[in-house]
Parts: sequence; structure tokens; C-alpha cells
Amino acid sequence: MSETHPFTTTTFDIPGYRVVKSFGVVRGIIVRSRSVVGNLGASIQSLFGGNITIYTELCERARDDAFRDMITHANQLNANAVIGVRYDATEIMPGITEVLCYGTAVLVEPAR
Repeated sequence: MSETHPFTTTTFDIPGYRVVKSFGVVRGIIVRSRSVVGNLGASIQSLFGGNITIYTELCERARDDAFRDMITHANQLNANAVIGVRYDATEIMPGITEVLCYGTAVLVEPAR
């Protein structure tokens, strides 16, 4: 899993910094499906209750990939921060899910 970028936040400001330019919305989109083997393993785990780790790991990987793609998109615009970061997920069809990570790419500098 990736660590959170130091200038990426769910808030709309970064303490000690000011936004000097906005580049607009950036996003990372991943579409994932569950494999037959993964579904079988998850079915077995569900018999015992509790956290279904196979699906947890799949979700974490999808969110991490979407986050990394969003950061790449921001870097292509020469932004050094992304504010207002959010995640969204939509089931496109049974077993296939889109994970979206988005925010506003900005240029920040230390506040004076």
C-alpha cells in the first residue's frame, strides 16, 4: 500500500501553506473484478463470519491504485498538492466494481 502523499488531504487547505494556483479536478479510476478463486475463498471465509480478508485486500489494492493514478494525473499538471480528496465506488455489474479517487490539483507554497 502507498503512504499518503504529504500534500494530499481530504480538507480544502493545508496548514502552513496557501494555494497559489488551481489546476482543476484530477482523478484515478480502477475497474476490478473478483476472480472465481477469490470468490470461492471468500465464500469459505464467510462461513466463519468476521472480516473477509480476501475482499478487504482487493478493496485496499483498488483504492491504492486509484490514489496512485490520481497523484500521477496531478503530477502531469505540475501540481504539488491535491486537496478535497474523495473516493467513490460503483458496481458496474455483478462482480465488477469501479473505484474512483478524485480531488483538486493545486500548487501550494508556504504561507508568509
